Amino acid sequence: MTTSKTDWLRINAMTDDDIDLSDSPELTPDMFAQAIVRKGLTQPIKKKQLTLRIDDDVVEWFRKQGKGYQTKINALLRAYMEAHDA
Repeated sequence: MTTSKTDWLRINAMTDDDIDLSDSPELTPDMFAQAIVRKGLTQPIKKKQLTLRIDDDVVEWFRKQGKGYQTKINALLRAYMEAHDA
């Protein structure tokens, strides 16, 4: 068994003010609102990479929506599929 080299007496004596969090940003309400909780949820559906030809202006419009534009396209395709499955 390996022995810990951590100075546990010093660690246990530290207060919150002694902890350097400069490399770990504080969690803001906005960051918390965008968090994804996966505990208890079903596994995400596996994705398949493919080549798909989409009109240039459509792709550009989605890209202007910002990060996650491909996920938005997928969500719209899923909604269409589910609406037409019924």
